Amino acid sequence: MQKNYLLTPGPTPLPPYVRQALSKEIIHHRTPQFQAILKDVEDNLKYIFQTKNDVFIFASSGTGAMEAAVANTISANDKVIVIEGGKFGQRWTELNKVFGADIELVQVEWGKAVEPEKIKEILDKDKSIKAVFATQCETSTGVVTDIQALAKIIKDTNAILIVDAISSLGAIDLKTDEWSVDMVVSGSQKGLMLPPGLGFISVSAKAYKLIETCKNPRYYFDLRLAKKALDKNDTPFTPAITTIVALNEVLKNMCSETLEVIFARNKKLADAVRQTMIALGLELFTTLQDTSDAVTAVKVPQGVDGVKLVKTMRDECNVAIAGGQAHLKGKIFRIAHMGFIREDDLKVGIKTLEEVLSRMGYKFEKDIGLKTIEKFLN
Repeated sequence: MQKNYLLTPGPTPLPPYVRQALSKEIIHHRTPQFQAILKDVEDNLKYIFQTKNDVFIFASSGTGAMEAAVANTISANDKVIVIEGGKFGQRWTELNKVFGADIELVQVEWGKAVEPEKIKEILDKDKSIKAVFATQCETSTGVVTDIQALAKIIKDTNAILIVDAISSLGAIDLKTDEWSVDMVVSGSQKGLMLPPGLGFISVSAKAYKLIETCKNPRYYFDLRLAKKALDKNDTPFTPAITTIVALNEVLKNMCSETLEVIFARNKKLADAVRQTMIALGLELFTTLQDTSDAVTAVKVPQGVDGVKLVKTMRDECNVAIAGGQAHLKGKIFRIAHMGFIREDDLKVGIKTLEEVLSRMGYKFEKDIGLKTIEKFLN
């Protein structure tokens, strides 16, 4: 069987030890055996989140954890700031609308990063704002937000900072406690190298104060119930047992490798991909300064059908990259370099990209892409 190369920003490839863990016999979750696994998972998640705060696990996608963040902190008519610079920033807006928040929307041009000073100006004018919602890596554009700068502005205000780190956790640096980030939301299928199905959320003491006073009705996503269970090394409802067993293996490997080594590898891969795109005469969608080390977005060259490019690589060449979303459909493509994506995967991806671009009439120096990525990866 020919290998399928997965270079999308989620889901990312599964390491062999994850596939092996997923094939084990299932165990019951109300047992000492599972609780021992859960304890290890909780301890190691704190390392990955870089926090001493509680980290909760839901059997959901990352969006479920996003909803939990809003449902547990924002009551109807509470004032919030939402930074919206792409498809997933829009999700924060949509969720806050559902729960009746009074939204101060900070719209950022897709492909650009927010200027933290704009958030400071709003907070200085209105002391009643309860929360600021940000996206560390905007997966739809490849933009990285300066969370450290935002947190520095927000930490001494009445507001809490809630960050979507779904495609950045375990891929790029996020010092939750050191930077004073109050809630960090993530999912299993990106930097954590698992199938979709787990959502995570860390909660600071400052955020707990909002949880205790929030007026929203909650049940499955009630962090008060989750906290009571977590304090007993348990879960309030049936967890995703098999995926948590596999998560335990992932976390042990990541802790052994260390975040510093992982971040450095992702940066090396990201730099190699960006330099390769430039060598091919392609234009990055974001500036090098604002580009995330988790995913690179590239403009489709003039005269090339971007939708067909992605489809051809996937269906005819078994190499999956991601296309653009919303108004960027057909205008950009995205290549991930996180999780279990490795050098050889990217080399195959670049070789395939060259072949398909050439087939579609795009002109460039023969093999320049493959030569460039090999140069920067050596």
